Amino acid sequence: MTAAANEAPLWQPGPDRIAAAAVTRFQSWAAQRYGAPAEGGYPALHQWSVDELDTFWQAVADWFDVRFSTPYETVIADRTMPGAQWFPGATLNYAEHALRTAEDPLRADAPALLHVDETHTQIPVSWSELRRRVGSLAAELRTIGVTPGDRVSGYLPNIPEAVVALLATAAVGGVWTSCAPDFGARSVLDRFQQVEPVVLFTVDGYRYGGKEHHRADTVAELRRELPTLRAVVHIPLLGTEAPEGALEWSALTSADTEPVFEQVPFDHPLWVLYSSGTTGLPKAIVQSQGGILLEHFKQIGLHCDLGPEDRFFWYTSTGWMMWNFLVSGLLTGTTLVLYDGSPGYPDVSAQWRVAEQTGATLFGTSAAYVMACRKAGIHPGRDLDLSRVQCVATTGSPLPPDGFRWLHDEVDADLWIASVSGGTDICSCFAGAVPTLPVHIGELQAACLGTDLRSWDPEGEPLIGEVGELVVTAPMPSMPIRFWNDPDGSRYHDSYFDMYPGVWRHGDWITLTEHGSVVIHGRSDSTLNRQGVRMGSADIYEAVERLPEIRESLVIGLEEPDGGYWMPLFVHLADGARLDDALRDSIKRTIRENLSPRHVPDEVIEVPGIPHTLTGKRIEVPVKRLLQGTALAKAVNPGSIDNLELLHFYEDLARKRH
Repeated sequence: MTAAANEAPLWQPGPDRIAAAAVTRFQSWAAQRYGAPAEGGYPALHQWSVDELDTFWQAVADWFDVRFSTPYETVIADRTMPGAQWFPGATLNYAEHALRTAEDPLRADAPALLHVDETHTQIPVSWSELRRRVGSLAAELRTIGVTPGDRVSGYLPNIPEAVVALLATAAVGGVWTSCAPDFGARSVLDRFQQVEPVVLFTVDGYRYGGKEHHRADTVAELRRELPTLRAVVHIPLLGTEAPEGALEWSALTSADTEPVFEQVPFDHPLWVLYSSGTTGLPKAIVQSQGGILLEHFKQIGLHCDLGPEDRFFWYTSTGWMMWNFLVSGLLTGTTLVLYDGSPGYPDVSAQWRVAEQTGATLFGTSAAYVMACRKAGIHPGRDLDLSRVQCVATTGSPLPPDGFRWLHDEVDADLWIASVSGGTDICSCFAGAVPTLPVHIGELQAACLGTDLRSWDPEGEPLIGEVGELVVTAPMPSMPIRFWNDPDGSRYHDSYFDMYPGVWRHGDWITLTEHGSVVIHGRSDSTLNRQGVRMGSADIYEAVERLPEIRESLVIGLEEPDGGYWMPLFVHLADGARLDDALRDSIKRTIRENLSPRHVPDEVIEVPGIPHTLTGKRIEVPVKRLLQGTALAKAVNPGSIDNLELLHFYEDLARKRH
């Protein structure tokens, strides 16, 4: 699992790369201005960033030239979690910073956005054009009556119009929220009804997998079920006429209007994101304009090392926090690649071809996509020109060791591989990319700057080299300012602060290695604890899914009423494979030899498919609850699951067992 400290890294940045990295320049600048350590590289800088939290974030604001229209009184007025008070007194605007590059006459005509669909037609939108459209739309939103704090919603794919709508909303001080158009009406309403939007931007449909998917009926249902809407804006992606009473996108974005940026308090809400919401309604997570601005400047400018010469491509939909993170690439003057389409159409190489065609320098994708490419036996580095790709970043689930090796062997031996881990909850990363550090197989490079990341045992004692709970012991500016409709803050508190008072517990198992890297083992609330030995489900998946017969798997550890422990492994087989005794033996032998004899499953059970959340995560905890006998309606929020039918299998199995 974890590379030993003396084991050679898979990749090491060269001296030129280290010298050119923004984080290197930031460190020497902060050493002169703010007393940061000049020597000791990233580990020393990180230690300073958590020891001197106020000074570090002040330095970030200064380095990235954050425009405070009224000055802040102090950096952190109250460090208590939850409820830390950041930059009180300051006012600013996120959208103003995102569009700042348009003010540079040398960059105004350069592309801010490159939009690509499944036809691989590439449509650029320049910085000046993006700013003009945002100015026009912001003025129209004010005409409609949108005022600071009003919610504006988007039922949109990953297209330039979605970026324009988000930025125009932020410009007027509105609160943005979005869902992808592959979400059904119930899933969208479970989210939007909580926040009561006054405007809905919507497409008439979308193209995916080579087919057109019309959404007129869904949009009509959303309009009926969202009584707070004052306006609906129609974007004719499939070329249909606007429905009665809807406004035309083109009419709202055609004026040549200088954008007016509402100056709002630092902690003014910027957007609402939704947790996967596997039980109950999805949590409506509110993050602030200032908190996101600073956190994303740090993450994109220092950790991702992105600047004006870069092109930033992350495969995502508007229903996932990575889309919001991608949009923030504009903060550093970076060109965004917006790909709207299936990740595997017409074949599994699709995302690599987008990276080639657009000249992406940072390509972000899911660990699952990397492993699918490995299984398909493709050779992107050989067959495509990926010479501009400096970094491949992955998230969504831990990247298995074989994924690191495959990227190294099949893309480029001098490739920076950044496995990152964070969450919707902070719309950022706790650990991941550092351009100046080596990459060890199976490990995230380090904890991020300003992130006091620890691994704790159940008593709150720190662990090194052992599996523990991922905790953050000091506030981060992008932590939620609140949950929507949580007036006393109890739901927010119970989500992160119930186990260790005043300390953020994220719900992941991690190991902090002696050389400062991080290994993610999966969710701690679905962790396998056999005979006192804890193991993350991700470790099981990494081992089992190497077998060509296994398409995907799901492992559950069930504490039985009699004190026993039942650990079934559910497998979705590849086409043509059969779950016979030979394959069962092969699966068990793989786990015994690669992981631990204690974690060999009690049963291997074939299933018709593995259920996921709408953002692609395997749903372990709701399946565990079903197997414990919880009714389906109470075990899971149906609107959060990609294929509800698959859950009936586990429901039936629970009946037979009980």
